[in-house]
Amino acid sequence: MIERKDILSIPYLKKATFTGSYKGLRFRFAVIEKEIPCKEKEEKGEDIKKELLEITAWEGPYGFDATPEEKKQRIEVDFSEEGIQQGIDWLNKLWIQKPKRWIEAKKN
Repeated sequence: MIERKDILSIPYLKKATFTGSYKGLRFRFAVIEKEIPCKEKEEKGEDIKKELLEITAWEGPYGFDATPEEKKQRIEVDFSEEGIQQGIDWLNKLWIQKPKRWIEAKKN
């Protein structure tokens, strides 16, 4: 299973994307900036920019750029230790649900 120690630190993730794999399950952690509509438009009238962590999973053996978009799965979480752990839990859940899928992908 993927553990927290397998994913690099927040300072690293702030500067670069992180890719890895676990028995055919390829994954990528990347910081993205997203505009969130301001709820109180009377005050500022501006959208708020927030850093999120986008976690992408796909079948091996190909890398992120060589894999078609329709074969990728994504979630977005807060860019925090809790968000990183949510991403790890999500990846582990994907692997547990269909281990044969990922193992077969590794063989290709």
